[in-house]
Amino acid sequence: MLPTFSRREWLSRTGCGFGAMALAGLAAQESRAAAPVINPLAPKAGHHPARAKRVIFLFMQGGVSHVDSYDYKPALDKEDGKQIKFDDARVIANTGMRGSTQRVMKPLWTFAPRGKTGKWASDLFPAVNEVIDDLCFVHSMRTEGVAHGPATLFLHCGSTSFVRPSMGSWVLYGLGSENANLPGFVSIAPSAGNGGARNYGNAFIPAIYQGTPVGRAGAPASEATIRNLVPGLSPTAAEEHFNLLRELNAEQLKQRPGDAELEAVAASYELAWRMQKNAPDVMDISKETKETHKLYGIGAKETDNFGKQCLMARRLSEAGVRFVQVTYGDNSANPAWDQHSNLPKHGDHARAVDRPIAGLLADLKRRGLLEDTIVWWGGEFGRTPYAEKNGTGRDHNPGGFTVWLAGGGFKPGLSFGATDEFGAQAVTDKVHMHDLHATILHQLGLNHEKLTFKYAGRDFRLTDVHGHVVKELLG
Repeated sequence: MLPTFSRREWLSRTGCGFGAMALAGLAAQESRAAAPVINPLAPKAGHHPARAKRVIFLFMQGGVSHVDSYDYKPALDKEDGKQIKFDDARVIANTGMRGSTQRVMKPLWTFAPRGKTGKWASDLFPAVNEVIDDLCFVHSMRTEGVAHGPATLFLHCGSTSFVRPSMGSWVLYGLGSENANLPGFVSIAPSAGNGGARNYGNAFIPAIYQGTPVGRAGAPASEATIRNLVPGLSPTAAEEHFNLLRELNAEQLKQRPGDAELEAVAASYELAWRMQKNAPDVMDISKETKETHKLYGIGAKETDNFGKQCLMARRLSEAGVRFVQVTYGDNSANPAWDQHSNLPKHGDHARAVDRPIAGLLADLKRRGLLEDTIVWWGGEFGRTPYAEKNGTGRDHNPGGFTVWLAGGGFKPGLSFGATDEFGAQAVTDKVHMHDLHATILHQLGLNHEKLTFKYAGRDFRLTDVHGHVVKELLG
């Protein structure tokens, strides 16, 4: 016999499980309730033909040093140790002064031509170098924000401080979901800091479009699971409780027809219930072969955790999740790649992600998924070509850095744009973060100028009033 308590008590007791996941759900069809629920996440046509259906964003939290990885600058070896004036972003932000004197620091990893294209890259990422011909490099990136918090928010939401919808939410809002039983936007192992939930949040667009967090940064991949929505109940009892909630929601919808917020919440509950039955199976990487596990580095101490997360991302994408983010980071004040005083630590982080990333690219390619999946790799900014405070690390550099993209119609083997001779500032074919957002949206079939949501009397968009599509990146 079911315990007797009011609807208010029932919702209160399940708020941390069912309610939280339901409100984070991002895909739904018509409810099976007596009153029909509008499907806000039905697949939608874009503004123009798309080259890609989905995105996997590999977020290297903290900022990888481009001059130690993919942006080869012989001048750093030649001028190593010399004191030279640079326009340091942090000094400018704090004092307004330009031309501060800094000690040039050569790369700690050896550069050489890689792949058939002869792309110059260091040995920091040897496994990714094996598939380097599939990558499209942008060496002239620029962004806003010198500190991690503002720059991370800008990367995800297009604003350094204002509350704005995240990119994954915009994509889901524009295109809907490909799978009614899974969220359309999943953030694997997100960090609690530097914007936290805002980096996968919906802000002022309907809650149905927010991201579903799975796991947390710095935690074991085994924790990246969908929790039981009604903990402590048997499957039969849980289903009876859900049917009761469905009936109550249907009655509310009858009494408040056209209430978009109520419809979205009811649709989220419907999705949450379906997720409980489907998501665990999709995220169960034990179903994969031993060969696939080895491809991702699963089972090896250094690569096991991130390898599992990358394999989850592939399984979610293959199942129809529109936008998947995998964060390599932690919840500390100085996130993963933030080596201000110990740049050799970059090597530890690279060993943790290198094989999993190469495995993900190879796996997507052999399954025919890379053609319509955009894999985006990068951090919130780069790092300076000089030593911070004359020490052994590098400071933040929003003025010039590198990201790469693969699949989804991006031109493989391309190296676009350039920084100056030291790698300090983007100087040729500059690409702002707004431009990168606009270009990724374009490949998904979305016009960044038309993807808008009216709020507080004005139309908002991911790129605000900026951005252009960088057509040179497109195949």
